[in-house]
Amino acid sequence: MAKVSTSELKGRKFGRVLVKLGKVTREQVHEALKVQQGQAGRKVGEILVDLGYITEDDIRAALAGQAGIEQVVLRDREISDETFAAIPATTATTYQIVPIKFDPERNAIAVAVKSPDNFAAVDDLRNLLGFKRVKPVLASAEEIDEILQERYAAKGSGFSEIYAEAGDSAVIASLEGRGDSLDLDMLEEASGDNAIVRLVQETLLIAIRDKASDIHFEPFEEEFKIRYRIDGVLYEMAPPDKRLALPIVSRIKVMSKLDIAERRLPQDGRIEMSLPGTGAPIDLRVAVLPTMFGESVVLRVLDRSNVQLSLDRVGLRDDDLERVRGLINKPNGIVLVTGPTGSGKTTTLYAALTELNTPDRKILTAEDPVEYDIDGLIQCQVNVDQELTFSKLLRSFLRQDPDTILVGEIRDLETAQIAIQASLTGHLVFSTLHTNDAPSSVLRLVDLGVESFLLTATLEAIVAQRLIRKICEKCKEEFVPTEEQLMELSLLPADVEGRTFFRGRGCSNCMKTGYKGRMAIFEIMTLDDTLREMIMSQASTAVLRDEARRRGMRTLRESGLLAIYEGQSTIEEVVRETIAEE
Repeated sequence: MAKVSTSELKGRKFGRVLVKLGKVTREQVHEALKVQQGQAGRKVGEILVDLGYITEDDIRAALAGQAGIEQVVLRDREISDETFAAIPATTATTYQIVPIKFDPERNAIAVAVKSPDNFAAVDDLRNLLGFKRVKPVLASAEEIDEILQERYAAKGSGFSEIYAEAGDSAVIASLEGRGDSLDLDMLEEASGDNAIVRLVQETLLIAIRDKASDIHFEPFEEEFKIRYRIDGVLYEMAPPDKRLALPIVSRIKVMSKLDIAERRLPQDGRIEMSLPGTGAPIDLRVAVLPTMFGESVVLRVLDRSNVQLSLDRVGLRDDDLERVRGLINKPNGIVLVTGPTGSGKTTTLYAALTELNTPDRKILTAEDPVEYDIDGLIQCQVNVDQELTFSKLLRSFLRQDPDTILVGEIRDLETAQIAIQASLTGHLVFSTLHTNDAPSSVLRLVDLGVESFLLTATLEAIVAQRLIRKICEKCKEEFVPTEEQLMELSLLPADVEGRTFFRGRGCSNCMKTGYKGRMAIFEIMTLDDTLREMIMSQASTAVLRDEARRRGMRTLRESGLLAIYEGQSTIEEVVRETIAEE
């Protein structure tokens, strides 16, 4: 059969493409369409495979033709070293692509992909690496894996080569000694330098691959540091040359659509990417801060595909889960979630709202910023520049007839008062507060100026939480803690007799740390009449904590001890994140 060009296939119906390729007959396509009529939702390709007429490879070939993508055999091609060098190792392995042709004069590249719908690779190569034209072609997964292993596996991230290339760049050299006299054209040229583009792209991809929550670019007098926060702990990368600080920051500003000429005021922006391999959206929240030695930039990685928006999956124990479900199903009142920045408060609240998100309930949220878009929730973004504050949004919410309200954070008396008014008028209000534990939240609200009688009339419960690192399952081992380690938990050897302790030995899976992933520990203080009377009588935080424990509250330290005894975390982690009760 004569070869069919991609232009003849592009945009045609899937069955017609298969016929054109000679994979099936028209009669077989009609047979599949008849079967499809009785099986709503099934694809024609799946049915043809079940009928034994085509294979999965035939489906991929037809999808490629439908998308207008050429198919190639990589073993038949000679690919130059210059072409392989055009895409960094981390980019190629992360996106599972192989460059097959590079035209530096036109800044165009052709890449082999495993699937015709790998649009994330094409878009990100264009947007992040700055190629003007990216042409995808389809190749077999086996061939791509073989070439990636052969040409890229041993190269790692290639940062030393990129650093060297950037240091030798004439564009970067032209910035030296210019100080504050740099003009916009020079900054734009530096931010578009190929080595800088590659360096920033590699940094972002490694952070996403290693599930970092934050990326820090930090200027100091003699050096420029790059650090990742993974599982709550900062890890430092090999620092680039101090001369690269300004071009790197300028590149990030260009990507997040900020003013690259403004270097004296803080700026906030956002970069949108796709998760390589799945196409799932990833948002990078960008915060630029002027310092003594340049601009410090922090990128917060919001991987929407990685968030567990279900109360069953946030780490609540069975008894705590039952208590939380009882709290969120109350008709009115205030439920607070407290903890420091990065302790998972937002995820817990989103999980609660997801459970409440039913057609018969109206839910409004005021957030700064809106981190995750959830269907069914009406989410509003705080905008301080337009004087749209939490308190203003909350006041407007009451005219929208909501059942449940989420206030991102109670920061001042006005917001607290309106939250109380909403609760008193029959609404369930969720919010966060920055305090050390649940009992101290009462003192914090009183310190803001909330009257004790209003607090006791509306506050239903306070949930304090922390995130602790989990032991890596691949290198987990038993060990016997020393008396000094036990003393850090205020325990004696007799207290832990018969218990087994674990730790991570350190392996390639956990980057030699002994930890992989994090889990939440909780402290839930539910207010009853006794605790309300104590609040009214202005009891101290310590007295409130003791009474809450007598009434069944499990403290953060006690929740951490359970995680240790169950072999989920270590003594060091629990000591680092919790305080001992007196």
